[in-house]
Amino acid sequence: MTAASPAVKVGILGVPFDAHSSYLRGTALAPPKIREALRCEASNWWSETGVDLSAPGVLTDHGDVSFAGDPPFLDTVISAAIRVVQQGRPLFLGGDHSLTYPLVRAVSALHPSLTIVHFDAHPDLYAEYDGNRHSHACPFARIMEDKLAQRLIQIGIRSLNAHQREQAERFGVEILGMKPVAMAELKITGPVYISFDVDALDPGCAPGVSHREPGGLSVRQAIDYLHAIPGPIVGADLVEYNPVADVAGMTATVCAKLVKELAGLLCLS
Repeated sequence: MTAASPAVKVGILGVPFDAHSSYLRGTALAPPKIREALRCEASNWWSETGVDLSAPGVLTDHGDVSFAGDPPFLDTVISAAIRVVQQGRPLFLGGDHSLTYPLVRAVSALHPSLTIVHFDAHPDLYAEYDGNRHSHACPFARIMEDKLAQRLIQIGIRSLNAHQREQAERFGVEILGMKPVAMAELKITGPVYISFDVDALDPGCAPGVSHREPGGLSVRQAIDYLHAIPGPIVGADLVEYNPVADVAGMTATVCAKLVKELAGLLCLS
């Protein structure tokens, strides 16, 4: 494959936060595990789109957001994310999915009228969950209430209940579920933000998640979808990898692969 010339720099920011998780904790441990898998000598730093992510100046790691001293969740994440957004295309490593709300707030401040392409087993549209409006089950309700996105497209959804159906209708969410879809038919226009919850994948491919939902995407299907999203892609997050539930580091390896493909797309946007 011929090497592609990156158009912009990409900055990685880890957000080790899982205080808004339900059922299982552990996703706060994910960022260093993903970095470890990225550095594994079993693979290399090239994306399938032909970007050498190890080339000087292409990929910058900004470390992890610090939550020492129990600082305010939203303000801490937003301010840290804005610093990365101002320096290039951000790629955020969670953490649980509650992070996507403040991350999108940060990205939309510079890139209004976002289209969000969301990969997940769950629509995360609850008005509140267990009395928590900022639960990891609620970020897209907050995003759509605040009009941070002009369009929300969800792929891989396979656990839709009555309340979330009502929420989807209320906000005009395009839920594609597991049916095959050609991205070209969706007529997506930029700027685009990608939010990838690892449990969009079938648990046979990625067992290291807190909420395993059988019948999901294969890694190949997910990558093909990602490659078909038209740009400009201005930001992305990868969330809900839970090392506590992983098997032999399998899911960490999958996450590293997805990070490389997301970073490659961000570089070329």
